[in-house]
Amino acid sequence: MTVDRPRAATTDRPAAAVPRQRWRLFLRIPAAATPGELPGGTRGWADALERAGLPVVPASGGGRARAIAAAQLPLGIAGEREVVDVVLSERLPVFDVRARLAGALPPGVTLVDLCDVWLGAPAAPAALRAADYRVDAAGPPAAAIETAVGILLAAPTLPTERRRENRVSTYDLRPLILSLSVATWDDCPPGGPVGTLRVRLLHSAGAVGRPEAVLGALAGVGAPVVARAIVRERLILDGEPDAGPG
Repeated sequence: MTVDRPRAATTDRPAAAVPRQRWRLFLRIPAAATPGELPGGTRGWADALERAGLPVVPASGGGRARAIAAAQLPLGIAGEREVVDVVLSERLPVFDVRARLAGALPPGVTLVDLCDVWLGAPAAPAALRAADYRVDAAGPPAAAIETAVGILLAAPTLPTERRRENRVSTYDLRPLILSLSVATWDDCPPGGPVGTLRVRLLHSAGAVGRPEAVLGALAGVGAPVVARAIVRERLILDGEPDAGPG
């Protein structure tokens, strides 16, 4: 007597891709004028990198995102060394990754550097500690700017308002300012004094400093400054030489 054995169930679904490599990309990204103009969020970067021919591991339900920026760029701010992590389903050599990215990144976005990161290391958003900004601005004479910077740095607290839609909340800006300096300032141009400020701001989960808030604080101590351009020069990750305590 022959007994029919039940056949194993079949499925058309492909096997889940296994994470095998994580690349950390350092990108130069232009300032966006409108929302959605450049990739943003997990899906946006995953789509852009897949179009470059990289075998991006899809995010599993509730799992870690497989392509994610360390921090989104606010509208109107350019980034010179933005960080995007991408997890791949196969190991690729550095020259292959570079070749696939060449010419395939979104318009205006260029690859500055990349490194192969251990899969078990914290993702870029979790490792982010601070951000360096360069602010090209117009304002009062250099002496007034230097005095205002000194007042902010000496202040024990800087109560600041944050407005979101119809809500107003108050927070202390002072612990978010890690450093602030006048890089250059010229009192003599025909249109009035102009120069460059540099500021390092805390940027971690639940504590994000914003350059616009620093400009507001300068105005509050008698040095109204109008930003002509704001550039995020660098995102500082845990473990880097000048990252400071985690």
